[in-house]
Amino acid sequence: MGAAHAADYPSKPIRLIVPFAAGGVTDTGARVVAEKLSARLGQQVVVDNRPGASGNIGTQGAATAEPDGYTLVVGFDGTLVINPHVFPKMPFDTLKDLAPVSKIGDAALVIVTHPSVPAKNLEQLIAYSKKQQNGVSYGSAGTGSTPHLAGELLRLRTGANFVHIPYKGGGQAMSDVVGGTLPMLYTAVAGAYPFIKNGQINAIAVSTAQRLASLPDTPTVQESGVADFVVNSWIGILAPAKTPAAIVDRLQKEIHTVVHSPDVKERLASLGIISSGSTPAAFKQEIEQDLKKYAQIVKSAKIQN
Repeated sequence: MGAAHAADYPSKPIRLIVPFAAGGVTDTGARVVAEKLSARLGQQVVVDNRPGASGNIGTQGAATAEPDGYTLVVGFDGTLVINPHVFPKMPFDTLKDLAPVSKIGDAALVIVTHPSVPAKNLEQLIAYSKKQQNGVSYGSAGTGSTPHLAGELLRLRTGANFVHIPYKGGGQAMSDVVGGTLPMLYTAVAGAYPFIKNGQINAIAVSTAQRLASLPDTPTVQESGVADFVVNSWIGILAPAKTPAAIVDRLQKEIHTVVHSPDVKERLASLGIISSGSTPAAFKQEIEQDLKKYAQIVKSAKIQN
């Protein structure tokens, strides 16, 4: 696409691929942003859920799409900076095949349990798991997702007998813990918040540095006795590599405006997401740093798909 076409952008609907099932934090954040972004761009931003392989399938769809600004993908740190160290073969190269546009924000993670689990805090949950011959199963959005790594780090640090159960997205995992077929879930606050508030699941601990305004009565993992334990997640929007810089810059400016608009910022905050709207350069730098950081964590936890 030349400069003249970039000036006319967008002239048709934009597809925003969410590489996970509906209902998880990635999907929730995408839909909040897509609605407002549609209004600002004057074209519909259509969310397209394409789950599978811990986000690799949907992300590959974007990485191989025409770099014309009409196919975007919601990137999740688990897919972009953890999967490359977990999967023996990746269908895309995070740095070479994708162009960072803007980070939407940082998402807080929470440990939740079904009320049938006889533990009211993290210390009790860890002790309970050690007494179970088969351990306590915990779900996540998929192998190599940030909640998965957080759970494995917690297991390594505490000796808890936690057994990971990967899902294709946070939505189904949440349904199973609410229904009682899954005892424990490590997930983003976004998807868990409504069920915590109405008492369907118990919030055990958040892995942020401080308590969340949305869950003021839920202690942090650090407060619960695990020192220096802070693990957050992030989501952002990326385009295929070689997408014209003018289009990337236009999208970034609009996304920044959207995520910092009072109503969107408040809604994201209530779900445990702190708005960002970072520049393409800053987002790229964070991706590069996290690729290095998670390489060490995956190796220590011996995680592989």
